[in-house]
Amino acid sequence: RELAGYLAALAGWVAALAAAVLPQWRQSSYAGDAIITAVGLHEGLWMSCAAQSTGQVQCRLHDSLLSLEVHIQTSRALMVISLLLGFFGIIVSVVGMKCTKVGEEDPVTKSRIAVAGGVLFILSGLCTLAAVSLYATQVTYEFFRESTIPINARYEFGSALFVGWGAASLSMLGGSLLCCSCPAKERRGQQYHRQSQPSTGREYV
Repeated sequence: RELAGYLAALAGWVAALAAAVLPQWRQSSYAGDAIITAVGLHEGLWMSCAAQSTGQVQCRLHDSLLSLEVHIQTSRALMVISLLLGFFGIIVSVVGMKCTKVGEEDPVTKSRIAVAGGVLFILSGLCTLAAVSLYATQVTYEFFRESTIPINARYEFGSALFVGWGAASLSMLGGSLLCCSCPAKERRGQQYHRQSQPSTGREYV
């Protein structure tokens, strides 16, 4: 169970990293009667790209941090925090899993460390979920608000949003499985073993 949780959380962290880097957080909408342009636009947290019908793609980094919209800056910060929490969760979970011989040899201590790693993964997944959902909410608002811009010139969800939602689900699922490594049973077993040893000695004498 710990290994399955760790692999799921690791896959979620890799997917979150891919979602943060991909420029397809929103893309040109092809809804409507006719396509008015042969250029498809993609925008992400760090750059914007234009893909022509010939297959040529040109990307440009966002010029200024302070000139960006608030939801982009917030999503950036949440994704960076998510990746940092997931990175520390990977390290802590490796130390805490029972199948590894890294760090403490006490099973109770290792279980507590594994739970701490699971909590970090859950927090990482929540940050990813918040970042993606915030960005998706803004895209939805801009798409449906009354505007003179034709519907086929507006933006809709990009593939990176779906990757982000999947990453958040995997991270929280893996973190939950790691949090199931509760040391309470092991602690009770050790206490019972310590209490039973003196009584056995007295009966023998």
